[in-house]
Amino acid sequence: MAWYQREIFLPAKKRGFHLITNEILHNLPELKNIKTGILNVFIKHTSASLTINENADPSVRSDMEEFISRTIPDSISYFKHNYEGAEDMPSHIKSSLLGASLNIPVNNGQLCLGTWQGIYLCEHRNYGGSRKLVLTLWGE
Repeated sequence: MAWYQREIFLPAKKRGFHLITNEILHNLPELKNIKTGILNVFIKHTSASLTINENADPSVRSDMEEFISRTIPDSISYFKHNYEGAEDMPSHIKSSLLGASLNIPVNNGQLCLGTWQGIYLCEHRNYGGSRKLVLTLWGE
């Protein structure tokens, strides 16, 4: 059984849903050594999240942002936590709903994603800054 772990930094991205599959693969050359295993991707932030969804049509990413922003809008009057702006508390709620980590099976040195699946960074802030991910790969 082999274990690999590293922290990577993603450059700042605007609010929205961003495909980061290739950035993860680029930073994980050990993936090719794993015949059967699991990759855990964890984001070290409370105002951004991770999900897996459509990787081909960019309108899916903009529709995802539109839906989640309409569902949980900025500037809700009863939120007390707004130290970093109107999107502060809504960003935390979006992050909790979508999640901070993903587990992806690995088979023969490749992520077991479906044909149309990709890994998204979900940036819930207008100006979130760079984001840190911890990649933990284990298997044999």
